Amino acid sequence: MLLGIGLSLLAPLNLVLLQLIENMSPFPYYACHALSGLVSWMAVAISSLSDVMPPMWRAPSFGLILAGFSMGFALSPILAVFMSHLGVSIFALSILVAGFIFACFYLPETLSPDMSARARESRLAERPELVTWKYTLMRPGKELLILNRNKLFRLLSALAFFSGCISTADHTLFLYYAEENFGFNEKDIAILFLIIGLMGIFVQAVILKPLNSLIGERRVIVVAFLVGALHNVMYGVATTKRTIFVSATIASLTGMSFPTISAIKSNNVDELEQGRIQGALYSLSSLASAVGPMMLRYVYHKTKNGSGFGKGSMFIFGAGLYLIATVCAWMLPEDKANSNHRRNATKRNSSMNYGATYDMNV
Repeated sequence: MLLGIGLSLLAPLNLVLLQLIENMSPFPYYACHALSGLVSWMAVAISSLSDVMPPMWRAPSFGLILAGFSMGFALSPILAVFMSHLGVSIFALSILVAGFIFACFYLPETLSPDMSARARESRLAERPELVTWKYTLMRPGKELLILNRNKLFRLLSALAFFSGCISTADHTLFLYYAEENFGFNEKDIAILFLIIGLMGIFVQAVILKPLNSLIGERRVIVVAFLVGALHNVMYGVATTKRTIFVSATIASLTGMSFPTISAIKSNNVDELEQGRIQGALYSLSSLASAVGPMMLRYVYHKTKNGSGFGKGSMFIFGAGLYLIATVCAWMLPEDKANSNHRRNATKRNSSMNYGATYDMNV
């Protein structure tokens, strides 16, 4: 965790230096930004929550982390109104440094000593006596094989990939699309970010837990992806700013998918594999983040002159991918996907065992 947070400080630090030092090359900033992906503190944070939270609370707990991101997303444009670019950069770096210091002194170890010892023994058992360069190079691929363990994990990996592709592409390309085709200015962008941030907080902190308890994780993902398809279609056919703002409002419901997918995977692995499964899931999401914008960018290049739905065709294409992901989500086995289904089965088994014991005593 500390290593991941520490690496995430490097890019903001270089951003401050870029503004203080004239003629400084931007290469260190991009290099540090790439380095921050070596250790994902978010994956470690989700694994830590998995260690201490019961299965039925994992998806809402993961959602609260995203709610924190949404709060920053909502408030960050307001800072630019009162501060200069350099001031905002220094303020952001200060917040990250404060978070790193807090983690150093107050963040507890969530894995018990016994489990830590078992995890080390398991790693040593898998490790060959002679560690070669081939083993070192192949180890990341071996860690990713957990995603191919069974049908459930393969389906969840497909969901994570499709949703990662489109959500990243939406975030990366949407602002350019809105500025070019709808004349979005700084005020419009600030309002848009505020809507997305506030709705993200509301969805993750208020809607996700009751909806998860009511319909289960599998149907939550289905709802999230159907909404994702809808808001992408609205982006693609929009002709006014109002439609864009309405689309952005409902788009926050799509954010329920990632914490729910993470929770399902967490609920179906051993306690020793929490870090491994979340790391593998984040690796797949990182790959999707690279592939998604390229796919939509290619569709945009082929349709910007009027083919298909015109410049909005890339979002229609994204909606189609969300519909494919919806089918995959519906195929998830309910007994393994829904924590309330597993909890009810445990209660039934406990009741049957109690009844059998009672009959024997009688």
